[in-house]
Amino acid sequence: MALLTALLLAASPAAAFELHSPDFTDKSPIPERNVFAGFGCTGGNQSPALTWTAPPAGTRSLAVTIYDPDAPTGSGWWHWVVFNLPPDSRGLPAGAGDAAKPTLPAGAMQSRTDFGPSGYGGPCPPQGDKPHRYIVTVHALKVDSLPLPADASGAMVGFNLNAASLGKATLTAHYGR
Repeated sequence: MALLTALLLAASPAAAFELHSPDFTDKSPIPERNVFAGFGCTGGNQSPALTWTAPPAGTRSLAVTIYDPDAPTGSGWWHWVVFNLPPDSRGLPAGAGDAAKPTLPAGAMQSRTDFGPSGYGGPCPPQGDKPHRYIVTVHALKVDSLPLPADASGAMVGFNLNAASLGKATLTAHYGR
C-alpha cells in the first residue's frame, strides 16, 4: 500500500505556478489607474496589485517584470523591474512600484525602467498605435539574489533572470489610445 501511495504521489503533477491581479485579468484592458501619467497619458501610474501561487520547488528568490514587446523601439519597453523578492512572498500590493514610498519587502530592488528612473511606469503607447501588450511576469529563481546594481537596465536584469530561472508565471493585458 505504501508503494502504491508513493507511486501515485510521484505521478501527480505539481501545482501550477500562476499569477493573478485584482486590477485586470489575462487578455483584458489595463485600467486608467495603472496607466502612465506623462507623455500625453493622464493615468494614475499606480502599479497593479499582484498575487501568485507557490513557486516551483527550489525557488530561492523571485522577481516581477512588466514588459511591452510592441513598443516602437526595436527592443520593447521595460515598465517595471523588481528583483530579490523573498521566495515566500505571494504578491505585491497596488502601488508597490512607487519608488518614493517603499513598500517592497526588505532586500527587494526596483531597477531602472525605460522611462529612466526605477519604479513602476505604466502603459502609454503612442496615440493611434494599435493596443500594446503588457506582459506581467513573476520569475522563480534558483539564486538568493541577483548581483546587480539598482541602476541595472531591464535588459541586463532580464538576461540574469533567464540565466537563473526555475519557472515563471505570466498574464498579458493590453492598452491602447
